[in-house]
Amino acid sequence: MSGKHRHVGIWGAPMAAPSRHLTLSSGVGLVVTNTIGAGIFLGAGFMVQEMDPLAILLAWVFGALLAGCGAVAYGAIAKAIGRSGGEYRYLSDLVHPAVGYIAGWASLFMGFAAPVAIDARAAGEYVHVFAPSLDPRVFASGLIVALTALHAANLAWSRRTQNAFAFLKLGVVLGFVALGLSVGNVDWPEWSPPKASTGFPWVAFLENQLWIAFAFSGWNAAIYAASEFRRPERDVPRATLLGWALVSALYLVVNWVFVSNLTPDRAAAVFNHETTRITLGHLIAQDLLGPLGGAITSGALVMVFVGAGSAMMFVGPRVVAAMAEDGWLPSVFAPREGRPPVAAVVVQGAIALLFLHTHTLREAVQGVASVLLGLAALSAGSVFRISRLGLPTPSRFVRAAAATYAIGASGILVLACTQLPHLLTSLVGFGAIGAVAWVAHSRGGGMARGSAPTALNHSAGPTE
Repeated sequence: MSGKHRHVGIWGAPMAAPSRHLTLSSGVGLVVTNTIGAGIFLGAGFMVQEMDPLAILLAWVFGALLAGCGAVAYGAIAKAIGRSGGEYRYLSDLVHPAVGYIAGWASLFMGFAAPVAIDARAAGEYVHVFAPSLDPRVFASGLIVALTALHAANLAWSRRTQNAFAFLKLGVVLGFVALGLSVGNVDWPEWSPPKASTGFPWVAFLENQLWIAFAFSGWNAAIYAASEFRRPERDVPRATLLGWALVSALYLVVNWVFVSNLTPDRAAAVFNHETTRITLGHLIAQDLLGPLGGAITSGALVMVFVGAGSAMMFVGPRVVAAMAEDGWLPSVFAPREGRPPVAAVVVQGAIALLFLHTHTLREAVQGVASVLLGLAALSAGSVFRISRLGLPTPSRFVRAAAATYAIGASGILVLACTQLPHLLTSLVGFGAIGAVAWVAHSRGGGMARGSAPTALNHSAGPTE
């Protein structure tokens, strides 16, 4: 039987046969390039003011384990629903099309467009080492336009660019780790935080999980392009877990380099990073190798941020394409075999430019982290509804991991909303607007017809 068999959507609508060109290594690369970005090179600078080295490392271990639980849950869903679209697809199939519709719009705006703006702005901030007079937003705007053009032009270029950035990112991070471990301090640090609390700093430990969650966002990147994998039911879960494991190991070692080579006074430079425009990596390289070492490190980190933005620009439009595929958006956004979703790429680039010029870096980070935590918690919880597709109930281990992630992510989100009330207002407002839009679309003849998803395994790849 040919691999180009006809595909059918969850409501029976015909779909374009996907071009299956992604492999396991491509999936791991997607996870790495989507995850490693601005978060890891700034977060510890804030944490060292209230937490000692052990508490910081334990906070990252906790964040890594929580993300790992999410990866296990998502892997089980990806095995059952091997189609692109991410949370939009999962929540539409397993919960309700209205929930998936809202998740799709949230993913487009806060899951991808806003992170593209964040990474582009970060690249613009740190390129000042080579061009001090260049306005960061001007550089970031040009970068977003360039990435949009790249990923809209040619699918092969887009894929090769992602593979190249994956190797580049790994090289930069591994080079930084090698520098810190070979030349820097490797003894247990003796400094204490200036705002030390009595006993274990639980409040700071939990409050900083929002930042850590932002740094880990991207561990689920492979699910958004699941239909483009040669064996999605096998490769997407494996890529998710392998990518998570690789990023987690790198994050823990990088944070060890940070806490063992920086004092709270030195790390405080990131408080004014929009003025000083330096990362913790720049500080350590400058201390160990001099000004030239700091400049080289900043240049390398600019490429890391460019790679993160490129990865988001590659993955995000697949959500828009999936929504168009199901009839929720005009057909111009639907995927075309062997071609990138051009209109979806352009729309995401335009939204990223809007975010760039209307939000500060901190505002964007807080909004992205809160929305992604909420979507991921809902999606992980949907593991318990996989049997709705007529498939076997996931194992106890998978269900325990899903419950752990859903509860943990929800707890972090609730804590963040109590500390930052505007986040709750934004989340409720975004959800309300999405619900109204869904009702209007449905009554206007949209795709929702009130029928249930078909009980089939969408993960079936081409017959070999």
